[in-house]
Amino acid sequence: MAEHGFEIDWSELPTPEDDGAASHLTGRAMPALRLRATDGTDVALDGLRGVSVLYLYPMTGTPGVALPEGWNEIPGARGCTPQSCAYRDRFAELQAAGADHVYGISTQSPDDQVAAAERLHLPFALLSDADLALAHALKLPLFETSAGPHHKRMTLILRDGVIAEVFYPVFPPDADAGRVMDWLATP
Repeated sequence: MAEHGFEIDWSELPTPEDDGAASHLTGRAMPALRLRATDGTDVALDGLRGVSVLYLYPMTGTPGVALPEGWNEIPGARGCTPQSCAYRDRFAELQAAGADHVYGISTQSPDDQVAAAERLHLPFALLSDADLALAHALKLPLFETSAGPHHKRMTLILRDGVIAEVFYPVFPPDADAGRVMDWLATP
């Protein structure tokens, strides 16, 4: 399927299954953590007010740099760029539907996140959980590759810093922003 300039046949990739690793998250308050944002600020997760959409993803590829060995065989690993581009393309709609904040989060370094945000022309900030502080505080599911630990793909919708909805697993990734739009439109 050609989505956002990417040719990915999702049917050829392994589909992630719900392993229950996110079942404890709904109703939890965000921890008192600050994550470095691509706009140079630190975002206080426990200070987020209104409706916030946090989509967690494994890793955005870098042009000219090979993905970790076996990446396409890991259920849910592939599709970070199409997911971010879908959020980019629907950003104004998400705001109009009531999203006060949209952030993408991965375990990549702040510098890698800045490069991805600039390359993809994102109108929102990406956050870095490179030290796994958020992953550990919320006991988020991770997977390991030769490039280190990565978040399993999920989306958290917060109301005043409390997790109101969890989408896990997220597949295909480029449909995630649409699912969030549907949730925001439901009274």
